[in-house]
Amino acid sequence: MVKGILKTSQARKICSPKVPLIAFFLILLIFYSSIAKLDTYAVASRHHLATDIGMKVLEEGGNAIDAAVAVAFALAVVNPSAGNLGGGGFMLIYLKEINETISIDYRERAPLKSYEKMFQDDSGKVIKGLSLNSILASGVPGTVSGMFYAAEKYGTLDIKSLIKPSIELASKGFVLSDFQAKNLNKYKQKFLKNTEAKKTFTRPNGFLKGDILVQTNLAGTLERISKNGQKEFYSGETANKISNFFQNNGGILSLEDLNKYKVRILKPVCGSYRLFKICSMAPPSSGGISLIQILNILERTELNKLDHNSKEYLKVLISAMDYAYRDRAKYLGDPDFYDVPQKLLLSKKYANEIYQSIQKNELPIKANVNLIEGEETTHFSIIDKWGNAVSNTYTLNTAYGSGIIPTGTGILMNNEMDDFSSKPGFPNVYGLIGSEANKIEPKKTPLSSMSPTIVFKNKKPFLITGSPGGSTIITSVLQEILNVIDFKMSLEESSEKSRIHYQHLPDILFHEQFDPTLIESIKKEKKSINRKLGEIHSILIKKNIVEAFSDKRRPDGKASAVYE
Repeated sequence: MVKGILKTSQARKICSPKVPLIAFFLILLIFYSSIAKLDTYAVASRHHLATDIGMKVLEEGGNAIDAAVAVAFALAVVNPSAGNLGGGGFMLIYLKEINETISIDYRERAPLKSYEKMFQDDSGKVIKGLSLNSILASGVPGTVSGMFYAAEKYGTLDIKSLIKPSIELASKGFVLSDFQAKNLNKYKQKFLKNTEAKKTFTRPNGFLKGDILVQTNLAGTLERISKNGQKEFYSGETANKISNFFQNNGGILSLEDLNKYKVRILKPVCGSYRLFKICSMAPPSSGGISLIQILNILERTELNKLDHNSKEYLKVLISAMDYAYRDRAKYLGDPDFYDVPQKLLLSKKYANEIYQSIQKNELPIKANVNLIEGEETTHFSIIDKWGNAVSNTYTLNTAYGSGIIPTGTGILMNNEMDDFSSKPGFPNVYGLIGSEANKIEPKKTPLSSMSPTIVFKNKKPFLITGSPGGSTIITSVLQEILNVIDFKMSLEESSEKSRIHYQHLPDILFHEQFDPTLIESIKKEKKSINRKLGEIHSILIKKNIVEAFSDKRRPDGKASAVYE
């Protein structure tokens, strides 16, 4: 019998339907953490039902890509604040057989009728809330296209079988946790402006823990997608329902936009940190470049000789973040529309120049550019028994996106148009300055911080990780990597450590709970705010042991690993 380390639940034995009864799996099914020996497979996600669905796919012989598609569709049902059909994201895939890492950009695109000043009034002033909460807030969704591309190109199972569990969850409903019930109630006002959202996501006296959330129209949409394929979403009945709703309600998203949507296959951004290879997303995500740039700077410091989360340690991190976020705001955007100086930003030479400036206490000149983006995103990590791995991050932008559901679809639409600069060169509604690189243009993809990441050791996956959290994604993933590599922490140990976030502008250090004396000393140099930062869903392969972990910062998450 294989021994597992149980943190919050129980281990149980089951028999495999595909082998004699004398064989069995020891399954570690726990809400936050699971550890098992190789040969193994594992899933870590924000919701326990999605994790269970992914694990079942792997148990029944599907690969990591199959499981990822099943988990993504499941999260669209059980995690409506961020999981989605009406949004988009990025998927990083490692294919063991060919030893290659590829990435899929299925991010939202600006509609064909979008234009640079669409969120400004006649005087050039940004109209508050228009890019967030109106019919104009939605980009063209890419999730369905992304999932079908992944399944058809790299999966092994019929996609109908991968969508089926989500249909059942939507039609029969699922039990709301206390957190989910309160979260739905929190956003009641957002739902009241839309007939279907109001009917689905509100109750006269509010939701309570234990209530069953049924999404009948979403189930119908999923059934049509399962039957007709991705064309259903982009040119079929569902596409017509979406486009008709937008056209009849003053929107610009059209059937032509949906017809023309295509995923992009991008070369991942890869770099090195100490003895490890780091691969993450390329632009239009800023995640990969910013993450590797910070690691390049920090590589020049023996971090492990500093006390973890000491003042000295935090000052090094803050300085490196400062420079990287300045460059992020100034230089990064959709490479199809803007010449991103990727080679420069990723170079060790450039990082060394920054490091030397830090050593001289030379602070970067305050740039007049910055971005703000929604923090309600979700991430999951998967590895299969063959060694294939998936790191996926996708989003609606802010919680529940725009709050708009096109009639009869059950699909919450994104508000990703807010991720563009509403007015480049001038303060936006948040008092931040927009970047020319990220101005609104038709068919353009807004800049993102989503950072699905795979860390390799000896050419094998070592850490599969990612996080939600808007611009804090990059720094959350960064600190996970530093904790594991430089300080040899387990995923659980890493999760328990407080995190910081600094992004150049606004000039505020965001931090979790630290020793008060430490914070007071930092406050003498920099304004600071205490808040929760991100959440990590990771898988760590170390010394023939696989550890899967779902961050305790968010209830309802679950990590599972199986030793066969």
